Amino acid sequence: MRIGAANRRLIGLWQKLGTRFMPFADAASAEMPLSRLMRLSLFQISVGCVMVLLNGTLNRVLIVELGVRVDLVSAVIAIPVLAAPLRLFFGYRSDTYRSVLGWRRVPYIWLGSLLQFGGLAIMPFALLLMQSQTVGPEWAGVAGACLAFLLTGFGMHMSQTAGLALASDLVPAEKRPRVVALLYVMLLAGMMAASLFYSYFLVDFSAKQLIQVIQATALFTMVINVIAIWKQEARKPLLTAVDRSQPGFLEALSTYRSDPGTMRLLLAVAVGSAAFSMQDVLLEPYGGEILGMSVGHTTLLTGLWAAGTMAGFFWAASSLDRGGEMYRIAARGLLVGIAAFSAVIFAEPLDLDGLFYIGAAGVGLGGGLFAVGTMLGAMAISKRSDSGIVVGAWGAVQATAIGASMLLAGVLKSGVNALALSGSLGEAMTSRASGYLVVYTFEIILMFVCLAVLGPLTGLRHRGSNHHTDMRFGLAEMPG
Repeated sequence: MRIGAANRRLIGLWQKLGTRFMPFADAASAEMPLSRLMRLSLFQISVGCVMVLLNGTLNRVLIVELGVRVDLVSAVIAIPVLAAPLRLFFGYRSDTYRSVLGWRRVPYIWLGSLLQFGGLAIMPFALLLMQSQTVGPEWAGVAGACLAFLLTGFGMHMSQTAGLALASDLVPAEKRPRVVALLYVMLLAGMMAASLFYSYFLVDFSAKQLIQVIQATALFTMVINVIAIWKQEARKPLLTAVDRSQPGFLEALSTYRSDPGTMRLLLAVAVGSAAFSMQDVLLEPYGGEILGMSVGHTTLLTGLWAAGTMAGFFWAASSLDRGGEMYRIAARGLLVGIAAFSAVIFAEPLDLDGLFYIGAAGVGLGGGLFAVGTMLGAMAISKRSDSGIVVGAWGAVQATAIGASMLLAGVLKSGVNALALSGSLGEAMTSRASGYLVVYTFEIILMFVCLAVLGPLTGLRHRGSNHHTDMRFGLAEMPG
């Protein structure tokens, strides 16, 4: 009897440890075991690799190693993100897809993977042509680069939107926050792994290395997406029947927008995402051009950002588990972001690389807190819409804000530097760092604006039962 009681206590202890230190174990269900969830989440690894390549490594390589103008680089890199409004349409179309095969999500994941592969396959040649073209019309290199980034962006948005919607379809409603959390962590894991991969293989930069790295990424993402979706979605002809009545796009969008607080929350997401993302196109060039860092060292900045985001993940989970309010946690992330960008600004005059690294990690920490708080709000508000349009609307607003902010950052940096180096802004501003520092200051201003937008959401008017239903959670329940 004593042995049996001891065994029961030991089993109970391991069960508690499992949910505490393996936080996604409780995301699984009988219909969707953890092994299948982990395999499905591989598509986020693919997205993470492409995001690091586009927003981190390539912008530094194009500006510093290949000598392409910053405003042109910003415009080209922003193309995939500026295509983000289509995520709303992709999500709606996957909700209402008509097919005799009975699949809704898999066709869009597959088509998105093909488009992404095609864009990455031609990208290195287009970039090299843009930098050192000697024959043909001058616009050919730029047009090729724009096409490569457009295909890659379309594919990434389509496959990620459909993949997130598929994950929501496959699990019970009460498990969805945990599953989305798992997918978010896999995205960060993919970004950290990719940053290490690119920093290692591009230490000694050459055109050949650039071609090999990008094409290896194309092949890897295609293979991993196929593994992720293999036998995941069951065929349900009734959901995709040609004669099935489906709501129109505007009707579905109106249903989503009708919940109280939705538009203010989306505005906060847009402003906050822009505030945290203007640095995406400038942080690595800033480290290389102003602080004199190598390609490998600046690529590690993306890993620091992702690690900071994971720290924000833990902090937010701990706060929410103690009864913290989600919008206050988002506001805390904005305050951390203000301090982080201040550190990045002071790294140049103080000539402290360590302060720059701390600032980069702080940007990730603040962004993680902001994402947790606002995404919880979005999930609480959106109760009546299908998963595709909910995921699509959120992603469209967030990614569009990111793309617009990246484009604005490049234009603003180039314009300020042109004025500063000509002496128009005074002797104190006559520095190559002036454009970067103005952009970082503008991001701090946007964070204060976002704090003002978030304020009313913390009031009693938006603290209804929808916002606080089962919002206490451990690490497993963080959405992203």
